[in-house]
Amino acid sequence: MSMNLKALLGVAATAALLAGCDNNNSDNGTPLPAEQIAWLRVIHASPDAPNVNVIKDATLLAQGLGYKQVSGLGRYTAGTAALKVDAILPGGTATVIGPVNVTLAADNVYTVLAVGKVGAGTLRPLVVTQPGTPITPVGSVRAKVVHAAPNAPAVDVYVTAPTADLATTPKLGTFAFGEELGPATLPPGTYRIRVTLPNQPNTVVFDSGSVTLDVSDDLLLAAVENTGPGAAPISLVTARRGATGEILDSATPAQVRVIHASPDAPPVDVIVNNDCNNRLLSNVPFPAFSDYLSVPPATYDVKVTAAGNCGAVVIDANLAVAAGKQYSVYATGPLASITPYVLTDDNRSVVTAAKVRIVHAAPSAGRVDIYVTPPGASIAALSPAFTNVPLRAETGYVYLAGGSYDVTVTPTGTKTPAIGPATITVADGGVYTAAARDAAGGGAPFGLILLDDF
Repeated sequence: MSMNLKALLGVAATAALLAGCDNNNSDNGTPLPAEQIAWLRVIHASPDAPNVNVIKDATLLAQGLGYKQVSGLGRYTAGTAALKVDAILPGGTATVIGPVNVTLAADNVYTVLAVGKVGAGTLRPLVVTQPGTPITPVGSVRAKVVHAAPNAPAVDVYVTAPTADLATTPKLGTFAFGEELGPATLPPGTYRIRVTLPNQPNTVVFDSGSVTLDVSDDLLLAAVENTGPGAAPISLVTARRGATGEILDSATPAQVRVIHASPDAPPVDVIVNNDCNNRLLSNVPFPAFSDYLSVPPATYDVKVTAAGNCGAVVIDANLAVAAGKQYSVYATGPLASITPYVLTDDNRSVVTAAKVRIVHAAPSAGRVDIYVTPPGASIAALSPAFTNVPLRAETGYVYLAGGSYDVTVTPTGTKTPAIGPATITVADGGVYTAAARDAAGGGAPFGLILLDDF
């Protein structure tokens, strides 16, 4: 469809007139107020708290938020917001923070951190405010740091060039738990974040290594308690406008343990990168397991061999491990088809519940149903807690209230126990893994490999 020039100019004039009217009230010409906007997000920074739900003004803001996780950055009309944090407990939830009223002023970014420890009775909200206005000079990086690690002392913080000598470099500042530093404005580039004891620049307790700060980054760095591998007492949770992450100490290792769950395989050695003269593990029998071993993050060529015979390889696989992660490597299946099964572990203690995980590593059992019941309870009229679980699968960590339970494993669709009922006793704050296994040589009677706090 075409339109002549005169008609087009008429449409443009009408649009301009309407646009002018949009800038004023139609009744009296008074300008309409600009929309008042604030931004809000939540960080779970309590090291012993369970996953939580966060509710704003009776609306779910974040569901199942885990430790060191950050909710999305919500855009809200400025005013007062009522915030409530509910802990996810066995069988339900309980309010652990709030409701508390948070005043949201226009053009500000608000981060509410759940800090402190549930076990110590110190859990509380910590509200951090950042400007929501554009960063000046344009293209610069703006950053604020908050101390959210309850067990860490007061510290000095340095944000420097990667090779800077701390003895001759000004610190960003000193702060204690619950305090903030910044915001600081920096040019984009590569930096190094180091944390030291106060006035002791040579006593570095956290070293990020080289970290790139991008153009127009608007960062909140929350120092939280390290509950994983490594000697550093903290890590840094990073919250940007559009993304979140974590900065670990540059020396943070991975940790790996090995579980021999192949019922007819002989005792084994574990060899890394073909170094037969320096075995990672030696002479591990069925159904034993190793302690966690710390290794640098990397991808490794891992071979499992018959004990004392480097050439009798039964597993040859590449294993990629990341800094700060813990892994369990199960040797599973009969010897003729032995296969590694790798799980990422979560050994952070939750004070309000026991964390229990069940692994299917019994090759002769087929698919199974798993029941978790009070001691002595009949499963005849009960539905399984987990159904149709195949070999090399697991339940994930389940919250259970401290106490005793019967674990019964049956072939899928039957009520005939293949394992159990086996009574287990767990305590709030404990982490437990039970792996179903064959008998030595294969087949029944089946049993459990009890790991972690068992």
